[in-house]
Amino acid sequence: MTEEASRVQRVYLTLLLGNTLAASFIWGINTLFLLDAGLSKTEAFAANAFFTAGMVLFEVPTGVIADTWGRRASYLLGTVTLSAATLLYFFMWQVDAPFWAWAVVSVFIGLGFTFFSGAVEAWLVDALWAADYRGPLESVLGRGQMVAGVAMLGGSVLGGVVAQATNLGVPFLMRVAVLLLMFIVAARMMHDVGFTPRRATHPLRETKAVLAASIEHGLRKRPVRFVMLAAPFSTGVGIYVFYALQPFLLELYGDPEAYAVAGLAAAIVAGSQIAGGFAAPRIRGLFRRRTTPLLLSAVAGAVLLALLGLVDSFWVALALLAVSQLILAAATPIRSAYLNDMIPSPQRATVLSFDSLMGSSGGVVIQPVLGRAADVWSYGTSFVVASVFQVIAVPFLLLSRRERAPADTATSDTPATEVR
Repeated sequence: MTEEASRVQRVYLTLLLGNTLAASFIWGINTLFLLDAGLSKTEAFAANAFFTAGMVLFEVPTGVIADTWGRRASYLLGTVTLSAATLLYFFMWQVDAPFWAWAVVSVFIGLGFTFFSGAVEAWLVDALWAADYRGPLESVLGRGQMVAGVAMLGGSVLGGVVAQATNLGVPFLMRVAVLLLMFIVAARMMHDVGFTPRRATHPLRETKAVLAASIEHGLRKRPVRFVMLAAPFSTGVGIYVFYALQPFLLELYGDPEAYAVAGLAAAIVAGSQIAGGFAAPRIRGLFRRRTTPLLLSAVAGAVLLALLGLVDSFWVALALLAVSQLILAAATPIRSAYLNDMIPSPQRATVLSFDSLMGSSGGVVIQPVLGRAADVWSYGTSFVVASVFQVIAVPFLLLSRRERAPADTATSDTPATEVR
């Protein structure tokens, strides 16, 4: 690996560490925070659905910004937007704001995250290519997932402990502080390499051109399209399960105010991210095709999710959660590498953002449905229903596999991307 490639990885890992740490302070207590603000279960998950709706609305426009203004500009805009929206969340909690206010600000929190999604990964892949990196993308993405998992583990546990020692609002202020710090770090360390921002004299025309090219290399490219069509079901379920685990585990534990236990759910997910990131390149080496571990992960994840919904033991639930999250986490870098190997550089951020949009769109619909199921029946029952949604992703992955794209069998000896 060249020295420049090593530097690129260090910057990438630093950005992931700071971003994930800032975000994870509230991941263990977010649902409890919304319920404490006076929202019902249905309203709390509806607020989360508005967050994902914001991601759906803004994923592609912010992806176009990253592909025109630059990935660095997109990242900096994200830190400012998310900081402001998080502060509004804190103030609304203090004044018992009505549901419509939570819905509006949740959309803007979604906007903040869309400036990051696609842009950071696109920056990494282009910079690695410019640095003549020829290794497997799974290795770099796996390291990134491990670092993100460490940050999530520390942030989610710390957020839960701080919330229990102080109140549910303090972790939100901690998020703002770290985001502002990351603005300074990115301004100094993150520069567009291997990609030249286009300062178009006709922004609308340039936006249309980038979007059209992104559709051409995204939805119109069959193996990419089918992976994207699986995302609404797998990602939509994942978003709901992550936030529903907090009150679900508290119910099994028997103490509704044990916020540190709620943070434990996020910590287990984080630990799985670390182990999954480490295992991803090794699991990839066991199979000739990338779609094989993706299919196995989707099926196993659905089965374990159904079992999680049927148990009434806190410790058994923790064990099932750990195994299921480990399996899903190991597949994530493989999926990312599969997609990146099929996307050209000029449209990379927009196509990746569109993929994120597809996943978020599933969350917009699935979260309220499963939240309602939890209200009417129980959280456990909602997990069983969620497993059915998860299974729907499998046929789309099979269709992508049938296309036999070169990226499905790419190895460390092949170029970093299938299309330049």
